[in-house]
Amino acid sequence: MKTPDVLISEVGPRDGLQSVKATMPTADKLRWIDALAVAGLREIEVGSFVPARLLPQMADVAEVVRHALTHPGITVMALAPNLRGAQAAIAAGVHKVTLPVSASPAHSLANVRKTPEAMLDEVRAVVALRNGQAPDVQVEVGLSTAFGCTLQGAVPEDDVIRLGVACAEAGVDEVGLSDTTGMANPAQVRRLFNRLRAELAGKAGAAHMHNTRGLGLANCLAAYDAGVRTFDASLGGLGGCPYAPGASGNVVTEDLVFMFEAMGIRTGVDLNRLMAARAPLQAGLPGEPLYGMTPEAGLPKGWAPAW
Repeated sequence: MKTPDVLISEVGPRDGLQSVKATMPTADKLRWIDALAVAGLREIEVGSFVPARLLPQMADVAEVVRHALTHPGITVMALAPNLRGAQAAIAAGVHKVTLPVSASPAHSLANVRKTPEAMLDEVRAVVALRNGQAPDVQVEVGLSTAFGCTLQGAVPEDDVIRLGVACAEAGVDEVGLSDTTGMANPAQVRRLFNRLRAELAGKAGAAHMHNTRGLGLANCLAAYDAGVRTFDASLGGLGGCPYAPGASGNVVTEDLVFMFEAMGIRTGVDLNRLMAARAPLQAGLPGEPLYGMTPEAGLPKGWAPAW
């Protein structure tokens, strides 16, 4: 198989599961991650290191990390909202820590109980921890509410870029843009990623899009046109943000992979196996609605992937 052209980062086990009321049993989580690995996904965000009293869905995250690490060739990633979470994530053995830094002060206070400026201090502390204890661990920032906020409304693009530059200067490896609230449009996505890449060059990171208003795939394509090559997505479109009202629906991994493969852009993901990974997800969350046009319609007659 040739080297993939894009990296699909599966965030369902974190972003998806933290957004539903039910808690998936650990055994089902492990089976789901196994199925995602078999499908060819090379980066999986397996959970978040937050207090179990706040997100009981993530109480078993260290065990999930340990299991995910048994799959060779997969980057095991976890979210950490602060230094304490990053310490636990690094101790568990993750390859990559994601820090949520919101460009909207209102969302930042609701989500992590800190201002964006206070989160920058947290980012610096995490980078210092990484540099001192685990230099091989990557640290990335996802700039939440980069395209608008349900609590604040419009988020000035200059604020987003300024915060992204500050995170890069703090020493993180990558800074991506997240459409946490599903408010982005393709023109805005192209413009903001072009600005981010002009400022940060190789440190400009992933596109994390939501399909809240039906523009998830269009926004991913706009990001691709702007040079982005890493895309977050969630199997079955599971997910949202518990602190962003109405922000349902991550981009559906199955639909995103189909779009790229149909265009001749290699993802390295086997679509049939990817759709089969819905079975352990549904078994672990019975009754939870899953989305996706590709699984519903099936693959076209004579379908051949880009790889």
